[in-house]
Amino acid sequence: MSVSDDSGGLVGVYERQIGSPQTADEAYGYLVFVLGLLLGIVGMALFLPSESAGSTRELSIALGAAGFALLIAGPVIRLPLQRLATLAVYVGLVLCTAAIVWFTMVFPSEWQVATGHQGVISLYIVGIAVIAAGAVLVPLVTSTRSAAETTAAETRAEETEMRLEEERKAREAAETARDELAGELDAIRTSQAQFELFEDKAGQYRWRLRHRNGNIVADSGEGYTRKHNAQKGMQSVRRNALGAGTLHADELEDVSDEADLDDLPLLPAEAEDSQATFEVYEDNAGEYRWRLVHRNGNIVADSGEGYSSRHNAERAIDGVKANAGPGSYLQFDPASFEIYRDVAGEWRWRLVHRNGNILADGGQGYSRRRDARRATDSVQDRVTEADFDVYEDDAGEYRWRLRAENGNVVADSGEGYSSRSEAENAVERVRGHAPDADALDVGFAAFEVYEDSGGEWRWRLRHRNGNIIADGGQGYSERSSVHDAIEGVKRNAAGAPVEVE
Repeated sequence: MSVSDDSGGLVGVYERQIGSPQTADEAYGYLVFVLGLLLGIVGMALFLPSESAGSTRELSIALGAAGFALLIAGPVIRLPLQRLATLAVYVGLVLCTAAIVWFTMVFPSEWQVATGHQGVISLYIVGIAVIAAGAVLVPLVTSTRSAAETTAAETRAEETEMRLEEERKAREAAETARDELAGELDAIRTSQAQFELFEDKAGQYRWRLRHRNGNIVADSGEGYTRKHNAQKGMQSVRRNALGAGTLHADELEDVSDEADLDDLPLLPAEAEDSQATFEVYEDNAGEYRWRLVHRNGNIVADSGEGYSSRHNAERAIDGVKANAGPGSYLQFDPASFEIYRDVAGEWRWRLVHRNGNILADGGQGYSRRRDARRATDSVQDRVTEADFDVYEDDAGEYRWRLRAENGNVVADSGEGYSSRSEAENAVERVRGHAPDADALDVGFAAFEVYEDSGGEWRWRLRHRNGNIIADGGQGYSERSSVHDAIEGVKRNAAGAPVEVE
């Protein structure tokens, strides 16, 4: 910050002639330096014609000594040093002034031409030394303390930064959890069906829940005399269906009186016990696997892959327990778009054939589910007439990609092929399956029902990141048998104990 002063002051002279000083000492130091230079020049000019014991010689020595001291003190005063250093400079100038006054008192009677006066010279040297100490020693001594203070301040700053980083990570974790919860709520609210309210031939109002594929998922079961009552029945189903339990009624007695319905339990008194056990074992290759074994000896599900440690296998079991129960069905007939959320919280899509192969994927993530859904609609609209780009990548594999009009890649093969013809065949498969493919929303995990190359129906539980975390291990001749197997996993996986062999 510049220092203002009256126009007649020393600082005002410095400001007019040189520039605005940052401090008053900057102006004072410069003026002291100039004064010392002038006194030194005058002293040397008077020294040359003077006699050894004359008054001119006395004046020249006094002016030269004063000029030398001021020449040293001026730059030191001008520097932005600590207050102690500046004070030392002023003390040194006082000592030099005292030496010069002493010199005028002893010259020429006690002044030796060859050796001078030891007291005067010693006092002057001490003054010069104090000025030098203020310029050099004081900053060096105090810099150690300043360095320690700086180190302590840096340590505090690092600790503060670490705490801020921890807070940022905690906030990001909370935001991720919030986004995942929002995704789950969004998945719950997103339906593949709609309610239809209609009037039957008898003039009564009924409702039915129709899936997008045309199947009737549920209906009112009875008619209502007023449309308002039918709407209330629909609202009741919406409120109560999501959290409703399941009552397995093996034998039902005939109920002749409606009042007898009060004697039937709406929900079981306790949750159904698991009829299966998870077994963790080490295979012949030294990898750890798990299987879900029913108490009748049948293997209900298995890991499908090996794990490097028992701990990883047990973690996989925890994933199955958490995801099998709420897992939804994905049926590919013969291919469908999967809308899912990756580990980074972005929405993505992929075109999956019923044999499990990924025919295409979007290649980029979206911040909102509807943006990913809109991307699949765009691909379906233009896939039949679009020009696919088949190219060879850096690894020597052939891939394909589909670009939008703006040049952005909206779809790609997701994997490489050994020859150009294989990549072109993959493009034709996408052209054939994409236009009629349904879009299926995936939560954290979903059951996939598919037909293998042998004509058998199978299931697998796929996480939204694409990993298969469980499969049935066996095929079924009928699709309905696969559904029964999945329901068995849903009933038994969550509460099944874990046994380690």
